[in-house]
Amino acid sequence: MAISVENGVFYLETANTLYQMKVDSFGVLNHLWYGAKTDDCMDYLLDYPDVGFAGNIYEAENQRTYSLNTLPLEYAAVGEGDFRVPAVSVTHADGSNALALRFQEYHIEKGKYKIPGLPAVYAKDDEAETLTIVLKDAASGVEVSLRYGVLAQADVITRSVVVQNKGKENVVLNRVHSLCLDIPYGNWEWVHFHGRHTMERQTERAALVHGIQESGSTRGTSSHQQNPAVLLCEKGCTETSGFCIGAALMYSGGFQAQIECDQLEQVRFVMGIHPDTFSWTLEPDACFYVPEVILSCSEQGMETLSHRFHQVIREHVCRGRYQLSKRPVLINNWEATYFAFDEKKIEEIAEQASRLGIDMMVLDDGWFGRRDSDFSGLGDWVVNEEKLQGGLGRLVEKINRLGMKFGIWFEPEAVSEDSDLYKAHPEWVIRIPGRNPVRARYQLVLDMSREEVVEYLYRAISKILTENHIAYVKWDMNRSICDWYTAALPAGRQTEMPHRYVLGLYALLEKLTTAFPDVLFEGCSGGGGRFDAGMLYYCPQIWCSDNTDAHDRVFIQYGTSFFYPASSVGSHVSAAPNHQTGRVTSLKTRGTVAMAGSFGYELDLNKLSEAEKEEIAEQVSSYKGYQRLIYEGNYYRLRNPYEDNMAVWAFVAKDRKEALVQGVVLRAASNVLRGSVRLRGLDAESFYQSAQDGRVYTGRALMAGGLLLPRTEGDDAAFTICLKQVPEVKNKN
Repeated sequence: MAISVENGVFYLETANTLYQMKVDSFGVLNHLWYGAKTDDCMDYLLDYPDVGFAGNIYEAENQRTYSLNTLPLEYAAVGEGDFRVPAVSVTHADGSNALALRFQEYHIEKGKYKIPGLPAVYAKDDEAETLTIVLKDAASGVEVSLRYGVLAQADVITRSVVVQNKGKENVVLNRVHSLCLDIPYGNWEWVHFHGRHTMERQTERAALVHGIQESGSTRGTSSHQQNPAVLLCEKGCTETSGFCIGAALMYSGGFQAQIECDQLEQVRFVMGIHPDTFSWTLEPDACFYVPEVILSCSEQGMETLSHRFHQVIREHVCRGRYQLSKRPVLINNWEATYFAFDEKKIEEIAEQASRLGIDMMVLDDGWFGRRDSDFSGLGDWVVNEEKLQGGLGRLVEKINRLGMKFGIWFEPEAVSEDSDLYKAHPEWVIRIPGRNPVRARYQLVLDMSREEVVEYLYRAISKILTENHIAYVKWDMNRSICDWYTAALPAGRQTEMPHRYVLGLYALLEKLTTAFPDVLFEGCSGGGGRFDAGMLYYCPQIWCSDNTDAHDRVFIQYGTSFFYPASSVGSHVSAAPNHQTGRVTSLKTRGTVAMAGSFGYELDLNKLSEAEKEEIAEQVSSYKGYQRLIYEGNYYRLRNPYEDNMAVWAFVAKDRKEALVQGVVLRAASNVLRGSVRLRGLDAESFYQSAQDGRVYTGRALMAGGLLLPRTEGDDAAFTICLKQVPEVKNKN
């Protein structure tokens, strides 16, 4: 069994890790250990002095060495002398906020728990077990159920919480985090993934300081500015050695991750819904379900940790027909035409794409309503027949006759004031009475907490998908949300709305993905503004960034790779000069970088030379040959672009019979030796032949001595080396 209990100690074991908790003599649930297997109870590490100004719970009598302000707790609350960042905080009917959480009972079940209305890791009954530990505050009747899903072979533990009010009066939840992890040992650094629109998931690693480090979002989405995934690394941890812990929140709204280094050098890590845009009134007998955190750790560095997250997201988060299958190579018309297109223009792009082996034509913004700019039309999901004469169906049929699939863009959550929908239902937008609403991209946001809004969007989108042979939907969301208000809630409960908004979004996505299981849904929020495990539950790929500049994408995709698999990364070749940066890079470089994800194009093929079109045809053919390796192979970050003059990454097949090595030399240099890189993940006893020059290497040589990289010219010069296992062959000297 993955879960066992002995003498009040809980053991959660995966293939390579141990998570351990203990109920102490006062009923407090202490955290003991998360790391490598130890074959021992780790409570001997709990040896605390009498720390000044660290209060003692009443039951402890005169045991001044027993304080909740120093002990590692499994789930920390406010009001009992623990002054560190809490995991849960409430306000009772009398205005007080204390919770004395004490152990009540536990349950072990076969299989993985589910969360009503929220995405969660899923598994077969023989792949997972669930532990539920119930803690209770006797004075108020509030129960907190901690839930742990143990996927033993995946080396993953999930964390979620259910809060139930078993008292007689309302309780207000002010904060209720999914994860609380106390670590009383180690010298720690943290890695978070910050950024901005068009430059998401930039990697920043820093030593912990005394006090609180935080990343988060109050923007209504998980945001471009911070990603809801964080690494804790012991100092000196590298890609291949050292201990690290990773946590990814399966939630697409505002979030908070806090790490506190306390007076005793201990670390507390909490993660969940951001409390600045959240509170929830819990009536008697009501439950609140908290989003899930995916948790894993590694003794072999960050590379192994990434492999575990890639596997669990691909195999236990993503769903549907395209979960593990190949994806179509697509071309999107946005950067080719923006709003200025008609049926003929789209057909011309599709005709060229078909000749080059591209599988799908995607029609982006501007096909509906009065949509000739971003000032009008959003919300009116009716075909603009001035642009598409004869309707959408005729265009789809023409594209299909070219042997291509057809995809389409929606931005369901937003509305233009100049639209039929807004004129009919101005009450459906998020707007505080008596105040002008905040615009962004000259649009407002629909109140997704209202069932009638969700139902309208389901009907409108379903009509388009039902009446037309559509194989792909790009789901966009192009603004943050700040002026929260809904008429569906009383004045005193408006802070529930941000979470209700996310629940409404998930409800709509669940209905659509269930009704249209053969449609590939791609998430997007101005690119990577909602790139999180919660969205990947509904959309197995997400548009990584609106920035398609290959140089910048090297850094964006590097940061993305720490938690998210390549198959989830929407990545396209666009025009040069690039529309976001003006940078000029070669078509070869743009193709190489875009291949490290779900591949496609974002340009006007009719403006290219014949030589460029031939090169694109070769790229498409190569990618289709590599795609299964890119999606299913283990991903290796071989060179760090923040530290080196190059980025190098590799995909190695699970059976180690094939490897694809790709990279970009960022800055040209004269009079230097050729670069080299040591590969990882190969079979040391096997031989590998390069498809580029025919040279045969031993796996041991490639991993110990390394692979010489091709000489390149100019900045941002790309290379690709494909290696395949062969019988022993002697090289000519």
